[in-house]
Amino acid sequence: MCHITAREGGMAEVTVPEGGFLPAPEIPQPNIFPIEWRVETAKLAAIYEKAKRAVWNPADLPWDELDPAAFTPEQRLGVMYWFSVLANFDASGPAVFARATVHAFEKHQEDPVRKCFFSITRDEMNHEECCQRAITRLWPGGPLDWKPVTDLERAAHNNIAWLYHNGGRYWNGYSAALGRYTLPVLFTSFMMGEMAASTLFRGMAAATRHRLFAEMFRRIGRDESRHLQICMTILEKEWPGLTDEVKGVITRQLRAGFVFLSMILWEPPDEFWDLPPYFLANHRVLIDHARDAGLGVLDHDRQAENWRQAMAKVRAIVERWGIEFPAIPELDIDGVKVDVTDPEDIIPVF
Repeated sequence: MCHITAREGGMAEVTVPEGGFLPAPEIPQPNIFPIEWRVETAKLAAIYEKAKRAVWNPADLPWDELDPAAFTPEQRLGVMYWFSVLANFDASGPAVFARATVHAFEKHQEDPVRKCFFSITRDEMNHEECCQRAITRLWPGGPLDWKPVTDLERAAHNNIAWLYHNGGRYWNGYSAALGRYTLPVLFTSFMMGEMAASTLFRGMAAATRHRLFAEMFRRIGRDESRHLQICMTILEKEWPGLTDEVKGVITRQLRAGFVFLSMILWEPPDEFWDLPPYFLANHRVLIDHARDAGLGVLDHDRQAENWRQAMAKVRAIVERWGIEFPAIPELDIDGVKVDVTDPEDIIPVF
């Protein structure tokens, strides 16, 4: 084949084949290639810049003020148990959002979406570290790598094991379902989780009697509020023009979010959760010990009211776009009846 050459500015020659350059093969999708940095939503880019400036280090919190000797054994166990429950959500956050970040790259979402997902992943790693530090400082070997001796310890150890069994079911379902859902469905689910998280940590920061926990919850709550802002910015772009079918899926996801997140926000409904009959009674005893330790866990009625208020905010948001809200009889909220039993229906995260 004949070639012609061209000289550019006295530099080395380039080779131009006769008939022109050969087009590179199309890259099968989904794939993170080809590389590009498309920006469609300037507000998301601004939120990412804000996230970079808001980075904090869990190691800088006053952990030396968390003295295990200041608590009774029952209080220490209760606080460890509560953080182990939280870890079912917060310790899964880095992996959940890391997978979502890769998915966003593979689907070639605009650059600020990918970067915001990355920033959430980084935040969630901080939240996971807070769980790790609180648990291991108060109860070496926690959550599960320790041998219980008393009945209360055996109850805590068994409850945590059952909780993580359900977390594993959620993770398997989430991993399998991620590619099946559209961006509006995914981000409605994420929005539900962030609304729940900001509600939880705002209340606990105000109620705790310990400076370490107050500062921890304040920082985590600030992160979750920013995550909620990310979700809302994306949804305001994606919700217009939704089909009735997608709206129905979103309604179902809202119910799934309530079912899944009630384990940490309130108490687990029967749907989805695969738990032994004694779980809830022992859960309440252990949470009472955490409350007695001054962790800032709200009582049952105040938890229900906080959850009810969070659901009212979510309802007001989605109904603006013609999306029906599911019935939540546990909180006396009317709406469309939805049953959720399949772990693959559960997307929401903290």
